[in-house]
Amino acid sequence: MVRDDGVAQFVVVINDEEQYSIWARERELPAGWREAGFSGTREECLAHVDEVWTDMRPLSVRGGA
Repeated sequence: MVRDDGVAQFVVVINDEEQYSIWARERELPAGWREAGFSGTREECLAHVDEVWTDMRPLSVRGGA
């Protein structure tokens, strides 16, 4: 989706291994990914991922799965 001002919108997504990414709002999510509750511009979403994804190791490696 593109806002009225022409800026593309994205959502932050997360998988079962608690790995984050961003995805274009208008595209269907790929299998294994779900929305993580944050959306905005590409830059806003990337900043949010930087803030919340503090341990880059997959959940299974961290011993949580």
